[in-house]
Amino acid sequence: MLKQVFYIITVGLIISCSESPKDLPKIDVKQLQDNLIEANKIALSKEIAQIEVYIKENNLDISKTQTGLKYQIYRDVEGEKIQEKQKAVIKYTVTLLDGTECYSTKTEVEEFTVGKDYVESGLHEGIQFMSTGDKAIIIIPSHLAHGLAGDMKKIPFRSTIVYDIELIAIK
Repeated sequence: MLKQVFYIITVGLIISCSESPKDLPKIDVKQLQDNLIEANKIALSKEIAQIEVYIKENNLDISKTQTGLKYQIYRDVEGEKIQEKQKAVIKYTVTLLDGTECYSTKTEVEEFTVGKDYVESGLHEGIQFMSTGDKAIIIIPSHLAHGLAGDMKKIPFRSTIVYDIELIAIK
């Protein structure tokens, strides 16, 4: 008898918790896409405005690429520019637009292969304007940095990052 009561209660709970698909609201996929596109346009325009404020406040003389990357080489040493597949030996500090420091090499150096290693696509692009001994500010918009998710550590979602970088050597 106890087993039958348990069975009836269990079946009753299962039936009461399920909804038939016809009762669920229909999703207008086109409207959802339009809303997401509009939200991205708004976010992008805000990010562009924040970058422009940063440039103005820091009196930077910026060059811009077609991808939206912005950079200023503030110590320009004559020499061959680094190319894809070459190894860059660098020192850097990465900050957010508000000045919050995220990462820094401090006294060490780091290396990465241009066009190959796992670093921000904006860094791969920006480093190619530099030669050995150059120092630069590279402003990397979120779509060329860590995108929607950030890096899940110190860089928040949809963040523009700023590299203050020195190209120590090319290997």
